[in-house]
Amino acid sequence: MRRKFLLGNWKMNKTPEEARSFLQGVGPLLSLAESHGVDIGIAPTFLAIPAVLENAPEGLIVASQNVNEHEKGAYTGEVSAPMLRAVGVTHAIIGHSERREYEGETSSRCHEKILALLKEGLVPVYCCGESLETFEKGETASFVERQVREAFAGLSGEEARKVVVAYEPIWAIGTGKSASAEIAEGTILMIRNVLRDMFGEVAEEIRILYGGSVKPGNVRAYMGCPDIDGALVGGASLDPESYRQLLEGMIL
Repeated sequence: MRRKFLLGNWKMNKTPEEARSFLQGVGPLLSLAESHGVDIGIAPTFLAIPAVLENAPEGLIVASQNVNEHEKGAYTGEVSAPMLRAVGVTHAIIGHSERREYEGETSSRCHEKILALLKEGLVPVYCCGESLETFEKGETASFVERQVREAFAGLSGEEARKVVVAYEPIWAIGTGKSASAEIAEGTILMIRNVLRDMFGEVAEEIRILYGGSVKPGNVRAYMGCPDIDGALVGGASLDPESYRQLLEGMIL
């Protein structure tokens, strides 16, 4: 039985002090989440990670929004997996569509990042998803399949089971649009079938999240789908009350 997972991606929002303020009401949410078998976490900016780690109640997952594939070196502005592990981060988002668009991140580079994170015992949260143009052409399945195969290429089943996948259709991120539960479930089932082809029954253990304008008003519909194991949420995770409502919506 795969545990549900709610992960808030704060993107470029919240100062350290604002992050501390957010955390003041998270304790009761952790108790609620644990009692229903749900993991919850947040991905702050690098500068807010120390404040979150110092003030987070035990059990709250703290993720980074990116990682470099190298252990160290002349990579100005980058942060490595050993650095994340050293401060207490346990998860890292990679391949987000904004990173792909603005920073030229590719699925093959994400593969290297997955290896770097796994080497340090960290959990990669690998994002994949298609543009509106690709969606309207009916090419979602082939496009996303390539992203998945490229990122997971050469991994063992033991390595693959440690990766979390997040399907985020680009046309539904920050646009106010969201894929219907049927569309999301169909694509996520396809992703699981690709993973099943690559890794056999291990695919049943890999958590696949949906992201893309997830809100308290629609999260329950997604969580009712058998292959959707949680949500990667942007804007709706910034407000403590909205975050609480998201969690409540995940508890079916």
